[in-house]
Amino acid sequence: MAATTSRSPTTPLGNQINTKSPHLNQNPITNIKPLVPRSERRRLATALASLKCHESQNKAIEPKPLREDSLYQLNSKDPNALARPLTSNHFSNGSRLRVAYQGVSGAYSESAAVKAYPNCEAVPCEQFDTAFEAVERWLVDRAVLPIENSLGGSIHRNYDLLLRHSLHIVGEVKQPIRHCLLANRGVKMEDLKRVLSHPQALAQCENTLTRLGLIREAVDNTAVAAKHVAFHKLKDVGAVGSSAAARIYGLDILAQDLQDDTDNVTRFMILAREPIIPGTDRPFKTSIVFSLEEGPGVLFKALAIESRPLQKQALKALNNCNNGFPKYFPYLFYADFEASMADQNAQNALGHLEEMATFLRVLGSYPTDISMP
Repeated sequence: MAATTSRSPTTPLGNQINTKSPHLNQNPITNIKPLVPRSERRRLATALASLKCHESQNKAIEPKPLREDSLYQLNSKDPNALARPLTSNHFSNGSRLRVAYQGVSGAYSESAAVKAYPNCEAVPCEQFDTAFEAVERWLVDRAVLPIENSLGGSIHRNYDLLLRHSLHIVGEVKQPIRHCLLANRGVKMEDLKRVLSHPQALAQCENTLTRLGLIREAVDNTAVAAKHVAFHKLKDVGAVGSSAAARIYGLDILAQDLQDDTDNVTRFMILAREPIIPGTDRPFKTSIVFSLEEGPGVLFKALAIESRPLQKQALKALNNCNNGFPKYFPYLFYADFEASMADQNAQNALGHLEEMATFLRVLGSYPTDISMP
């Protein structure tokens, strides 16, 4: 079994705004207020208060522990309240599915959602957190969110959110990122003085933009940049974004493939409330997160992976075997390995890892996107 991980800092996308698109709901999800029982409201209020506390004071994260009798944690103790588990046959055309993504129309995330489910209703969300909550509260059926980029590395925020929430990875989508230089109709390359885009997009096109002599200004999202240029009818400002954004906002494409490295691919994870039933009829991938006791050689006995230390405080998890008291992990290890949980070898490997791990959670076992290498 091959194991792969990636880690390097990346900037989470910020607040977004909504616009028109044939694939999306015109009312983006911002502040979710579903009708829930009073006891549930208290639980959600506590969870959201903990979330805000972490964002403002950088408190430790509290992932939800697994039940001892299952690698996959259910979202309710009442089995009648849960939908049936997904199977790999659910990966069809996505008809009638509502799929959340982070950003606005024309974002690469929207393209990934439509690639995963071509006939879906793509639903924009202002934040990554909102997309997670929308799935959990049955406002949407799936969420398609970025997890890593071949140049920028891991999207750390979404790794952290996987621990905060009880969602499962049920698929992946690999989306090639091809940046274009966009401008209003009639504007020529020599007219441009500045260019707007997401910080990662600007960094990925640094050599090209420097050669063109353009001043770079960062905004929340590539599609937000395109919309800003179009709506304000700017004549000396361009945007780095997708060809889809150019089409949606009526902009001209002055140059294509601005990225300095042509091998620019973002991997998106597909999230659902229930885990997929693993199979052996196609290539599968399994994603896990775990922690180990400190000591020399412990990683050598596990998988060949990299780790990511938390910024200021160790991650705090409530573990059943710890009598409900918080236990702090100085490092978490995220690993993807090419095998299905239906494979006996994969089960044996995780059983061996579980003997050494102080914390272990299977994030999902799902079909591999073989459309790209």
